[in-house]
Amino acid sequence: MAGYQSYQRSEHGPPIAGIIGSSPAMEEVYRLTRRVARSNASVLLLGETGTGKELIATAIHRLSRRSQGPFVRVNCGALSESLLESELFGHVRGAFTGAVNNRTGRFEAAHTGTIFLDEINSTSLLLQVKLLRVLQEREFERVGDTQTIRVDTRVIAASNRDLMEQVESEKFREDLYWRLNVVPIQIPPLRKRREDIPELVGHFLAQYSDLNDRYVVHIHPQAIEALQDYHWPGNVRELQNYVERAVVMADGDELTVELLPDAVRRRERARRGRARGGDVEALTFEVVQEGIQAAGPDEEGLHDKIVNGVERELIAQVMLACNNVQTKAAARLGINRNTLHKKLKEYNLETGGE
Repeated sequence: MAGYQSYQRSEHGPPIAGIIGSSPAMEEVYRLTRRVARSNASVLLLGETGTGKELIATAIHRLSRRSQGPFVRVNCGALSESLLESELFGHVRGAFTGAVNNRTGRFEAAHTGTIFLDEINSTSLLLQVKLLRVLQEREFERVGDTQTIRVDTRVIAASNRDLMEQVESEKFREDLYWRLNVVPIQIPPLRKRREDIPELVGHFLAQYSDLNDRYVVHIHPQAIEALQDYHWPGNVRELQNYVERAVVMADGDELTVELLPDAVRRRERARRGRARGGDVEALTFEVVQEGIQAAGPDEEGLHDKIVNGVERELIAQVMLACNNVQTKAAARLGINRNTLHKKLKEYNLETGGE
């Protein structure tokens, strides 16, 4: 999730009611959201799990001329192919075992409004054909029926996977991709907008203090540092979970670093270790975690990429500890000075002095 509420303004892309964040990355999201909302174009929301794609879809609908119509959500990844087809298009009595009554589908229910298809990447190729027809012709038949139903429904789709990669691997139809991808909006992961974390934490503290009849209203600076330094694989949804837990477990009125999960606190220890120019184990853990989280779900060659990342960061930290003196740094690393010089060039690091 991207968040819920903000009162800060920006000349480029002021925050939208219901969404938190005033970072440059989110300003661009706001700008695109407002612009596309005025149209009837299909929108494709791209972003990792927990970044807030549904919030942006809701905002597009709310800001559109269809705002008085229904907003219907469908999680395509939560249902089997047969159930999803019935969910989307409806069915008639006797269409299959268990179909004891006629049922209106979600597309029909969203007539004059908007339908939000989350995890569109999980749909089967067969179902994608039917989705393409709805997008192109604005018509379909219920499962088990021959009567054609026409609808005026705007489609917003979302995916946590790279759909073009899915197209190239023949898991997603290219023609459907281009029909959905009229206006793409990339929702940034939390690690790309760390400056929004204090505002998000403040909101979640207030929210969960109210829900749990607590009074946790302060945030220790060390806790904020730890949260901003963490890599956030679960994005805002993970942050929300950690703040709720901290509110429940707090003895006083302050969120301290001790109330945060070990993964966040270990990250903080790694940061302090780097600042001291030591703690190689913590440094290695951090770089490896960053490499894994930054990689795509199907990316190959992680070993070489992460090993190079660890080596680059290690050399950078040792050079810092040795005041950029190559001779001292090479001795501390246990490598030849010429080797160090080559690696400094390879990793585009400052070469330093003799």
